[in-house]
Amino acid sequence: MADRILVPYDGTPQARDALELTFDEFPDATVIALYVIEMPDGRWAQLVGPELQLPVSEKVEEYAADILETATELATEYDRSLETNVVTGEPDDRIVAQAAEESVDLIVIGSHGKEGISRVLLGSVAETVVRRSPVSVLVVR
Repeated sequence: MADRILVPYDGTPQARDALELTFDEFPDATVIALYVIEMPDGRWAQLVGPELQLPVSEKVEEYAADILETATELATEYDRSLETNVVTGEPDDRIVAQAAEESVDLIVIGSHGKEGISRVLLGSVAETVVRRSPVSVLVVR
């Protein structure tokens, strides 16, 4: 059974479904909701790494806090506690890095069908996380 679970949370219905499933199926686990502030491609992409936290505007930080507040409200509805964390970088890289840093047993991630044939069934971030994760990944559709 998973004791520590990381749920990437961006406020989408898929992320909400992943968080709800986590609360339903893992009632005794510590749950961590992670919001990744995505940095644009280009020069910054060369600097992004597991240890680097790039500066972001106060408005972006407030937006991230608002998104995670919805996750916290959902946890309250389920009578659960929730840890939250905000990081910057490429979402797939940061999710995998956080799984290792937080010593989680499982990642529960929502599927996003955004583009291309392979993305219809599994979103590009979810697909990369599944391939690179150091722990098991449960994809919620």
